[in-house]
Amino acid sequence: MTRIILSGCCGKMGRNVINSVSQRKDCEIVAGIDIVEDSNIGFPIFQNYNELEVKADVIIDFSNPALLSSMLEYALKTNTAVVLATTGLSDIQIKEVEDASKVIPVFFSYNMSLGVSLLCELSKTAAKILGSDFDVEIIEAHHNQKIDAPSGTAIMLANAVKEEMPDAYFEYDRHSKREKRHTNEIGIHSIRGGTIVGEHQVIFAGNDEIVTLSHSARSKAIFSQGAVNAAVFLSGKESGIYNMSDIVNE
Repeated sequence: MTRIILSGCCGKMGRNVINSVSQRKDCEIVAGIDIVEDSNIGFPIFQNYNELEVKADVIIDFSNPALLSSMLEYALKTNTAVVLATTGLSDIQIKEVEDASKVIPVFFSYNMSLGVSLLCELSKTAAKILGSDFDVEIIEAHHNQKIDAPSGTAIMLANAVKEEMPDAYFEYDRHSKREKRHTNEIGIHSIRGGTIVGEHQVIFAGNDEIVTLSHSARSKAIFSQGAVNAAVFLSGKESGIYNMSDIVNE
């Protein structure tokens, strides 16, 4: 039985994780971290990691980038594995995660969906085959409450393509430019509106033909299920950084 601490337990994704765990027999949530109190949630809630009095195997983090340092400090002190599902981390914070992974196991993915993991692999394959003969553009769409742009998943897809096109660079905004597109650009574009859960397209545009790879999320439940799968997978693992590909290939 994998014992889980859920950070951001009273948020939308936290509620989805609680529902996902309730349908399984191989894990349980033993404590939550949140500034919101809910006496009916089924486990004790602490406002910060300094107050935390419960030991667990894994932390699932669906909170806020501002809490990263305190979470990692607690995880390192207690030798607790971390499933990091919070997006919008800065380069400095990503370095913190990488440093922590030298001591504890960290599952770090911009998207917890198995389908998105497949989309990454397909995008890498397409980039390898189509190469410099095709222009690459990535379009992501999310609900109007999402704060960060572009999405972490769009960046993950761009990085996957860049692995096969090392000379490429990311182009986020063209409105201020009056020039033709450069062949080594990877364009990244964001759409925000309504209640869109998550849409991602990777477009390979060549002469007289277009190849489009896409993924559409219909519910946030797929992300919570992926995070719980990651927590169970990570329990007992050695230190290091893991992602969805490790689950797929296990």
